[in-house]
Amino acid sequence: MAQNFFTELKIPQQKIFDGLVFPKVLSPNSRNSVEFRSLTDAIKHDKPWLDSVLHQHGAILFRGFSVSTATDFNDVVETFGYEELPYVGGAAPRTNVVGRVFTANESPPDKKIPFHHEMAQVPEYPSKLFFFCEVEPANGGETPIVLSHVVYERMKEKYPEFVQNLEEHGLIYTRVLGEEDDPSSPIGSGWKSTFLTKDKIVAEERAAKLNMKLEWTEDGVKSIMGPIPAIKFDKTRQRKIWFNSMVAAYTGWEDARNNPVKAVTFGMENLYHLILSTTV
Repeated sequence: MAQNFFTELKIPQQKIFDGLVFPKVLSPNSRNSVEFRSLTDAIKHDKPWLDSVLHQHGAILFRGFSVSTATDFNDVVETFGYEELPYVGGAAPRTNVVGRVFTANESPPDKKIPFHHEMAQVPEYPSKLFFFCEVEPANGGETPIVLSHVVYERMKEKYPEFVQNLEEHGLIYTRVLGEEDDPSSPIGSGWKSTFLTKDKIVAEERAAKLNMKLEWTEDGVKSIMGPIPAIKFDKTRQRKIWFNSMVAAYTGWEDARNNPVKAVTFGMENLYHLILSTTV
């Protein structure tokens, strides 16, 4: 049984929303359960229970288990059995470490990565994400998380007109990509990495499947995505959620090729200045 292997842990960083802790923290309930193989066996046995905990609380933090390498982490991910989503259309420069495990972002450590939803700027995005820290940094490196429906509710309460425009018109994301990856930029994935090909024709075909328009330049390509919804409806929980990369694009899509002011706009051109004045 799940309760025989996992025990709930409390940490200072947890928050309470609607009477539920966020995130839910699970740890082994005895020293015998710390072993890596015990964890994967428990996941196989208690998968329905873990899915229900994730659905109810929004996130699970596993603490105190012997998952020490990328290979261990990949085995844990594989044990959950979720469908894999190819990383096509993403902006972050990443390297495949092993199996389904990638580096999170290879830009310099002083680059901040604002809140965003993973691949919200394309129609096909992951339903679940796993994070793992192999080597704890001396400073920083945390991955903050937030509940999307709470963000939506607070934004609607504080900026109702802005949220209404988002719901009605969606967003357009524009990004200029070089041919190769730029490790100095948090959005430095080149078009070859972004579309997993060295062939421009194949890149155009894959972009078209994402409803993305490409405009080739002398040394790269401009990608235009949208209009695409910025607010979505979570059918499983019957509520609206904030789901976009607006903050990340407007505050973080900046490098030698990109101006964040031009990175994200409303789906209608005449609303361009409204999004700027509202988010500043």
